[in-house]
Amino acid sequence: MSKINGIYAASLSVLNEDLTLNVSKTIEHAEMVIDQGCHGVAIFGSTGQAQLIPVSEKIDLLNNLISSKYKEKYIIGTGLNSLGETISLMRVAKSLKFQKFLIMPPAYYKYGENEVIEFYSKIIEAIPECEIILYNFEKLCGYKFSVECVEKLVKKFPKQVIGVKDSSYNLFENLKLDNFSVLPGSESKLLKGLKLGCSGIITATCNVTSELARKVYEDFQKQTEQTVNEKLCDVRGVFENYNLISGLHTYYAKKNKYYKNVLPPLSILNSQDENELINNLEKLNFSIKSLMAA
Repeated sequence: MSKINGIYAASLSVLNEDLTLNVSKTIEHAEMVIDQGCHGVAIFGSTGQAQLIPVSEKIDLLNNLISSKYKEKYIIGTGLNSLGETISLMRVAKSLKFQKFLIMPPAYYKYGENEVIEFYSKIIEAIPECEIILYNFEKLCGYKFSVECVEKLVKKFPKQVIGVKDSSYNLFENLKLDNFSVLPGSESKLLKGLKLGCSGIITATCNVTSELARKVYEDFQKQTEQTVNEKLCDVRGVFENYNLISGLHTYYAKKNKYYKNVLPPLSILNSQDENELINNLEKLNFSIKSLMAA
């Protein structure tokens, strides 16, 4: 059995007017997304503006997240380039009984497979009681995991390296490991991935597509007819015309204005793109009205 199965959102971070993290609303958002259909969420992934939020604010959220009604359903993203800060944040999370972590290799610097294995080795040597989902997204960090690199990490750390979020899409069709979760980073890969043996997805747009994605997942498990997969992929396609963080915050700002707050250099969509986004979603009968009722 895979360690992680189902539909996971890379959850949004909600900010105050002064751009500090609004801890309570960020947790409320994560709980809402789970209520709408996700099996769980990743906190402080790239969609959650992780690289831009101060460590002190992340720790504040973790201290409150442990009181969430869904505390067993969270994956914690480190969102840090520093090895030392990654380990320190994980220690805080571990002290609060969080076990699963989504970890991307550091950005900016150039390195290869051996260096990546060393990076994760240092983390696991420092915190052996952890479960890590590798984050494969070359566009963000400059490194793309190969099948061979993942296999080496799993062989070296079979109890700690339990899965991969594949947003570079070079692994989900080719990586076959027992007791290991492969989770593509897009709804458009969900059904194909499930047919190939993948465990589910972790995606940004599951912040809005959770109900549709969950139905596709459940229908596959029940081996019943797929009735909403096309719509799910079409909605994802609309959002992919824009920066996903900008599009999602713009969409949710129709419900609550505090979603307009994002950390520079990010921004919400301009009025023209906003209107285009909403209109194209409404053409798919995917309306903000359902969100307003949630």
